[in-house]
Amino acid sequence: MSHSNSRSAASTTPGIAAGRLSADELGCNFADVAPPLSVDSAVVAADRCHYCYDAPCVAACPTGIDIPGFIRKIGNGNLKGAARDILSANPLGGMCSRVCPTEILCEGACVRNHQDGEPVQIGALQRHATDFQMAREAAGAAPLFKRTSETGRRVAVIGAGPAGLACAHTLALAGHAVTVFDAREKPGGLNEYGIAAYKTVDDFAQREVEWLLSIGGIVIEAGKRLGRDLTLEALRETFDAVFIGIGLGGTQALRIEGEALEGVRDAVEFIAALRQAQDLAALPVGRRVVVIGGGNTAIDAAVQSRKLGAEHVTLAYRRGGAQMSATWAEQEFARTEGVTIVEWMKPLRIMGTSRVEAVEFERTALDANGALQGTGVIERIEADMVLKAIGQKLLPAGLEALQLSAGGARIAEDADGATSLEGVGAGGDCAGHGATDLTVQAVQDGKLAARAIDRYLAAQAEKAA
Repeated sequence: MSHSNSRSAASTTPGIAAGRLSADELGCNFADVAPPLSVDSAVVAADRCHYCYDAPCVAACPTGIDIPGFIRKIGNGNLKGAARDILSANPLGGMCSRVCPTEILCEGACVRNHQDGEPVQIGALQRHATDFQMAREAAGAAPLFKRTSETGRRVAVIGAGPAGLACAHTLALAGHAVTVFDAREKPGGLNEYGIAAYKTVDDFAQREVEWLLSIGGIVIEAGKRLGRDLTLEALRETFDAVFIGIGLGGTQALRIEGEALEGVRDAVEFIAALRQAQDLAALPVGRRVVVIGGGNTAIDAAVQSRKLGAEHVTLAYRRGGAQMSATWAEQEFARTEGVTIVEWMKPLRIMGTSRVEAVEFERTALDANGALQGTGVIERIEADMVLKAIGQKLLPAGLEALQLSAGGARIAEDADGATSLEGVGAGGDCAGHGATDLTVQAVQDGKLAARAIDRYLAAQAEKAA
């Protein structure tokens, strides 16, 4: 970590630039961080499973996948059956196998941890089965799932992220016609725009969307934003039900001096630009990067800055590592990639004239009551680029008719995703219990809301009969 005595060196150091690494170096840096299992290694991994009755791994999975069941099928060579077990519970099981924090979910609960200290490779086995089935179908094999007969009911889904896609898929299987509206050019939400590139290589997010849409009954309309191009009132008049899965489109501000200086960027926007870049060598990155935050976005931004060629990357968090929302595994991965993590550091101001030169922090600690407080100790970290990753917030445009949670932070909804408006559901990060920043939880929210909408539509049909 650099402090004020290195200011003279920073002032002569080139700032943000592209092309810090060669194409070969970038290709190596952004290769698949967890390569898939071979057929033989998958069988060996499957054989370690005890196929527990009342398995704790299943209880730890938000979507309730029958994990012992699909692993047994892999061990027996029935990959299609394994994929059916996974995708019937989680239609985005392929992406979840790549991005889920398995260390605190299924693998964290695995009984093998108490025997030999190594859990069954559940995430890798899940990827093995889902990749197999998606490749089969892409080559022309019959799809796993077929829609039931058309119901004549139409549902609007706002947001093509994990919650919206899971909802749309579940509703389409039930025979409803679904139109998915999304503000962006491509569907996928954070799977497409917000996850580190090395976790989802080979355009997997779009390939998964294509697989999901292949059942039919789902239409995607891109470039349609709630509050700008769409209104809830109009959608409720046109469609029989509506699901809102818009995520958290706004970014939190640091509200400190220097936030508007050149070189200060939102980490979410930085990651999105990287994910959509055709040429990584053309992406500019600082030589000294400071990332402020402690979640998955902060980790992904920090690691990818290093992989783009930043020489010094510091991730600063105002509390300790135990309080970070990024898991211990993500934190350790960042360190192995050369990221310096400094804890108990609250940003006070970003320093510079026209562009960033340094960030000034105050050391923090917990008082006797466990409240965070400043210690008065000031430290400075040199930087030519600052990435803000302190959380996102709900954009309320178009939600005026809905009841929001206290402070307007989320859309208020019940356990089935029903909102204050009849026939309107919500799920994912934008909703009351969806603020967990987990793809798998968003999928479960969308799936449960779809089932509730299906019941609602059936009840409406009975009334009309």
